[in-house]
Amino acid sequence: MPTRAHLPFDTIYEALKAAAEATRLRILALLAEAELTVSDLTAILRQSQPRISRHLRLLAEAGLVERFREGSWAFFRLGEREDAAKLARELIAHLDPEDVTLRKLHVADEAVEAAIIGALADAPLRALLDLGTGTGRMLELLAPRIERGLGLDLSLDMLSLARARLDRVGLRHCSVRQGDIYDLALPKDSFDAVVIHQVLHFLDDGARAIEEAARVLRPGGRLLVVDFAPHDLEFLRDEHAHRRLGFAPETVTQWMKAAGLGVLLQHSLPPEPASEGQIAVSLWLGRDPRLAVTAPALEVA
Repeated sequence: MPTRAHLPFDTIYEALKAAAEATRLRILALLAEAELTVSDLTAILRQSQPRISRHLRLLAEAGLVERFREGSWAFFRLGEREDAAKLARELIAHLDPEDVTLRKLHVADEAVEAAIIGALADAPLRALLDLGTGTGRMLELLAPRIERGLGLDLSLDMLSLARARLDRVGLRHCSVRQGDIYDLALPKDSFDAVVIHQVLHFLDDGARAIEEAARVLRPGGRLLVVDFAPHDLEFLRDEHAHRRLGFAPETVTQWMKAAGLGVLLQHSLPPEPASEGQIAVSLWLGRDPRLAVTAPALEVA
């Protein structure tokens, strides 16, 4: 029988103290599935980026997780070299993956999700494309309303997490694969709806992404963009690779119009009162004009 290695009292104490908080334990469970950025964890856990960064700092100081860079991105993963990292894996191994708390890890903000469902509720969805699918949450959210769903993402780690989510909830009519938002390698007129959820602020050329998304819409198809309203959190550029600090309503509206879409909806959702570090979220809904529209396009001043 192998001998169990002994760890210093202080190492065990600091590791257990760092893990003994609900959000930090959830973070450990997520990092056991995939390597993630602060932005990924913010989107999954729906907490402010300063708060997530603080939790990660405490976990890193205790040796439970480690930070590494890949190009301009900073990722986090479970620690590999520290003795304390063994404790993290031991703790995670004892977690029940079907526990209600863990199953809620990937649930996004209810108000935003309700607005997404409402924006797409006025017409049937057969084929849905989710660009920058991340954890696959948009596919899961809209799965009951579609016949086929495809999610594209450049990150292999995020695709691994999305596949695990789809498998866990048994969504056989949805799939994900690696793809470039600027060059989708998909035929024209392929989808009834395209969703770009919290992706544009990472891009250098949002207009180009919207143009490419519009190309694959079927006649009468709809493009839904969800992203941050303008804000002044400059640290998001350096620390989390944000290219844009949110978008004014007219910016995305003009991009949609330039791509040949009629703009049916533009709406902003304010953060919850007294919420720490949160930003208002905006939605834009465009429609391919090759089918007669049933509602007038919204003109944004």
